[in-house]
Amino acid sequence: MKKSCVLVSGGAGYIGSHTTVELINAGYDVVIVDNLSNSDISAVEGVRRITGAEIPFVKVDCCDREAFRKVFEQYEFDSVIHFAASKAVGESVQKPLEYYGNNLTSFMNVISLMREFGRQNIVFSSSCTVYGEPDKQPVTEQTPRKPATSPYGNTKQISEEIITDAVKAGAGFRSVILRYFNPVGAHPSALIGELPNGVPQNLIPYLTQTAIGVREGLKVFGDDYPTKDGTGVRDYIHVVDLAIGHVKALEYIRKTPGVLTVNLGTGVGYSVLDIVKAYEQASGKKIPYVIDPRRPGDIATCYANAEKAKKLLGWTAERGLLEMCKDSWRFTEKNL
Repeated sequence: MKKSCVLVSGGAGYIGSHTTVELINAGYDVVIVDNLSNSDISAVEGVRRITGAEIPFVKVDCCDREAFRKVFEQYEFDSVIHFAASKAVGESVQKPLEYYGNNLTSFMNVISLMREFGRQNIVFSSSCTVYGEPDKQPVTEQTPRKPATSPYGNTKQISEEIITDAVKAGAGFRSVILRYFNPVGAHPSALIGELPNGVPQNLIPYLTQTAIGVREGLKVFGDDYPTKDGTGVRDYIHVVDLAIGHVKALEYIRKTPGVLTVNLGTGVGYSVLDIVKAYEQASGKKIPYVIDPRRPGDIATCYANAEKAKKLLGWTAERGLLEMCKDSWRFTEKNL
């Protein structure tokens, strides 16, 4: 029996496509909207092949309010999972106006159209970047938020505040804000994974393209951080674990009013060079890399305490780093 219908904005993207699979596995109907600016329709086809479901797809830019409004008029969904956003920290420092314009306009259109049409439930795709550069690790939800180190992180901070203020004002929303760390890996079928348009802005897709020969070498931004090997340390989480977390969040808000903020991570920090070694093991390829200067907006270390997600959502990450790298490599071999 179907539970209800969910709108997934940015559903042709990396995390959105994997979340759509898990939603369908959990018995939900899904409508995907995406402007395909950093994704491809092949991801939607991959989701359809994995699930056997005929998922409606609408090509629309969430920044175009009137075009987006037609989706609300056409489909009877009661929940939204909002992914649609530009997402690269370094690029956001170079293109702040584009990031503020895209991420905040699309979010405001989502939230205002939800209010207009009486759609209550929203799971918001936030980020560990809202913590800025934390004083202590691991990061809990009570860790004080510092000024974001990038426009990308700032758009997430602002969007979180908008949701929280709207709920406090009695706008009728129920929300879970998911602050997740660094998603990697791919669906084990290798039908969907991370395949950005153009030059990758994130570590793993750049690394995979280097391993398979599309790129000459990996650029490691900074080897002078106060970490074990001088490179940045992050909490890497398998994208399937992350997708399941969104389903758990949706189940939570369907029963619980108000707004909940939780971290989704593994609680383990790996350096960039740790990832290179693990990927070499998974792929059997030697990964050439060069050390470049630090990238603006990056911080030294960030990894999660995810106990709150375990307690309130019944969620915990299950897949380890080697499985993340193996799944990523399998997808890369099949699709590049």
